[in-house]
Amino acid sequence: MPHGVRHRILAALLIAPLASLILVAFVAPLALLLWRAIDNTELSDALPQSARLLREWDGRALPPAATQRLVAHELAGAAGGDAFGRLTRRANFELSGMRALLLRTARAGGADPVTIDDRWTTPEPWLVLRHLAAPATPSYLLRAIDFSRTPDGTIAVAEEPVFLNILARTLEISALVAALCVGLGWPLAFFIARLPPARARVWLALAMIPFWTSVLVRTAAWLVLLAREGPVNGLLLTLGVVQAPVQLVFTRLAVVVAMVHMMLPFAILAIHAALARTDPWLSRAAASLGARPLRRVWSVHLPASLPGIAAGFVTVFVVSAGFYVTPALIGGPSDQMMAGQISFFVNQTVNFGMAASLAVLLLALVFVSLAALRRLAPEVAR
Repeated sequence: MPHGVRHRILAALLIAPLASLILVAFVAPLALLLWRAIDNTELSDALPQSARLLREWDGRALPPAATQRLVAHELAGAAGGDAFGRLTRRANFELSGMRALLLRTARAGGADPVTIDDRWTTPEPWLVLRHLAAPATPSYLLRAIDFSRTPDGTIAVAEEPVFLNILARTLEISALVAALCVGLGWPLAFFIARLPPARARVWLALAMIPFWTSVLVRTAAWLVLLAREGPVNGLLLTLGVVQAPVQLVFTRLAVVVAMVHMMLPFAILAIHAALARTDPWLSRAAASLGARPLRRVWSVHLPASLPGIAAGFVTVFVVSAGFYVTPALIGGPSDQMMAGQISFFVNQTVNFGMAASLAVLLLALVFVSLAALRRLAPEVAR
């Protein structure tokens, strides 16, 4: 075997475990997430023969009488099963009232649908079933950006945007937390970068203290601190700042303060890494030219730390966008973020397609943020 080929085989064997781990832990879940966002197999699972005939129907007028009878017969046979339950929930997502209509038809034991309910004499429920017969659907993705698909296939804009407002709120809170973390973390990172290595390691370890406890424990601690009878209100009363306890928990302020406390180490580490690579002779050269300390910070250290600022901001922003526990525990109804909506569709409505579509929005947000980081600080992105 040629020497070069042997080296390539050896290299492939060495990276195979890591490549397998990436495939199993990253690529496969993302592929499954994208598939669940367009998955449309509920009708095929519950009514396989009807699905085939509905796909062949051209969508004009009503489907043939034989197709209608087959749908009624399969509905009666599938009633009570898990597949039937998933189908009724999925159909009701497309058109309100479809669940009740399908249940009533299934209880009729295979009778002619048009004799069971007058709605079967209109094309809308049949068009919904025809849409559900397709193997994939854009309905969830459209709903995630506040559009909807009508039974006849046209795209309509929601009268009151819901998910785009929640996405905007998520972006707003995440950007605010990221900006505060960068603003608070830069002075501390600058201070640590100017210390001797031994002392710098101690300060970095102290800065990492928030990582030593779980997010749930830290959030619960802030719930106690910011309560009406908590230490913060007690201090404000003692200092005479307020005359009565103020509402701090279940507010946007509480969410931002708690998230900044949790995310600050990310910004400190990123900015410190950039400052630590700065040539100390640059500051000394600026001083020899007469630059005062503030001028040296503005002209030397701040530009040198820009890659770290960009990396810290994007890191905090991306991680904050996925926060769920903190807004859920100490935020009000108007402070819930996108992760809370994903949890709602998974745990309460059991609508995995909608949850996956909202997760795709967050995934797109991550890619856009990384693209912005690559443009702002290409050496960091590499």
